[in-house]
Amino acid sequence: MRLTRRTWTKGGAILAATAAIALAAGCSSSGGGGASSAGTGGGGATAGLTPPEASATVPATVGKTEGHLNLIAWEGYAQPQWVKPYEQATGCQVSTKYAGSSSEMVSLMANGGGGQYDLVSASGDADLRLIYSGDVRPVNIGLIPSWKDFHPFLQSPPFNTIGGKHYGVSYEFGPNVLLYSTKTFPAAPTSWSVLYDKKYAGQITVPDNPIQIADAALYLSKTKPGLGITDPYELTQPQFNAAVSLLTAEHPLIKKYWALASQEISLFQSGTTVLGAAWPYQTNTLVAAGAKVADTIPSQGATGWADTWMLATKAPDPNCAYKWMQWVTTPKVQAQEADYFGETPANKLACPLMDKIQKGSCADYHADAPESYFQTIKFWKTPLAQCGNGKSDCVPFQQWVTAWTGITG
Repeated sequence: MRLTRRTWTKGGAILAATAAIALAAGCSSSGGGGASSAGTGGGGATAGLTPPEASATVPATVGKTEGHLNLIAWEGYAQPQWVKPYEQATGCQVSTKYAGSSSEMVSLMANGGGGQYDLVSASGDADLRLIYSGDVRPVNIGLIPSWKDFHPFLQSPPFNTIGGKHYGVSYEFGPNVLLYSTKTFPAAPTSWSVLYDKKYAGQITVPDNPIQIADAALYLSKTKPGLGITDPYELTQPQFNAAVSLLTAEHPLIKKYWALASQEISLFQSGTTVLGAAWPYQTNTLVAAGAKVADTIPSQGATGWADTWMLATKAPDPNCAYKWMQWVTTPKVQAQEADYFGETPANKLACPLMDKIQKGSCADYHADAPESYFQTIKFWKTPLAQCGNGKSDCVPFQQWVTAWTGITG
C-alpha cells in the first residue's frame, strides 16, 4: 500500500534549488554528450552536456559479492517478501535508508553516495541531477537479463540513458491521471481544462510539487500551439511564463495542494473535491472503498513518473548492487512490488503474476495496456537551462521551485 511517496515539502524545495544551482555550475560542455534516441516520453536528454562519469568503465561480469548492500529508497521498495529471499540467494545483507522526497535522495547521494550508499531508487525529477553531478555511474545493462523483457519505452529512456550509456535500470512507473467524481461527471472529461474551470472552484486538488508546472505546459502545448512547446520540461522563458500564469489563475480554484496520496483520498471520500491530478493508486483505493470515482488520461496526454535503480559512483558493494538490480527486475519481484506499492512494473512478464497476487491488478495499474497508451505519457525529468535542441535558453529547475512557491502562496 502506498503511504508516503514523492512527498514535497518547503524544505525539499530549498534542497532542490540548491541541487539545481550546483548542477548548473558543475556541468561541462562537450559536443560528444548527445542523447540516446531510444525511449520516449520526456524527449531527448540535454544536448551539449557530458556527464562526469560518461567515460567510466563498466564491469563485464558480476564478481564475488561483498556481503552487504546499502540502499536509498522510497518507503516500500525494500519489503521483506523480496529482500529476504535476495539475502538468502546472494549472501548480501540489505540496509535501507528511506527518503521522503527526490531532493532528499539527491542530498544523500552527494559525493557519489559518500562511499556509504550503493543504489538509489531515483525518480525522473532527480535522475539528471544525479547524472550531471557525477553522483551515479553507468551500468552494464547486459548484466541485467530481464532488461530485454521491459516495455520498450523503459529500456533506454532519456531520463536515465545518455549517449547510449545507461545510468541505472528502470524499475516501476505510473501516469499522473485525471481523477474525477462519476457523480459530477457521468462521462469522463476529455480535457485537462476542467482543472482550470471556475465552475469547479473549491472542488479541485493537485500535487504540491514544482514539477506540476510541466502538467500545465503539456496542456498548453496542445491548446496553445503558438507557444511552440515541444517538451514540457524544456521551456523557454515565455513558455514558462505562460504555464505559471495558467497555474496562478488556477490557484483560487484549488481546495488543497496535496503532499500525500492519503490526503487526496480523504478529499474525495468526503466529497470535498470532484476533480484532481492523481496516481492510479488513489483511484483504485477509492474504488475499493466504494467511492464513485474513475480516472482518465485526457486528450492532451499526461505526465508521469518512472523510477530507476542508479549505482552510486563510490558504491562500496557494486557486485551486491548488480545482484539487486538483477533480482528486483525479475517478473516475480516486479509483480510483488507493483501490487504492494500500487504502480506499474517495467517488466512486461510481471502482468499475469500480478493477477495471481491480487486479482485484476494487472489491468488496474495498466500493466497490460498497449504501447500506444504509454506513448501518451511524458515522464518526469529534471528541467535544465540547457535545452535538448542545443540552446541554453530553457528555465532551470531552481526557477521552477521559486515560481511554484509564488503560485501556491
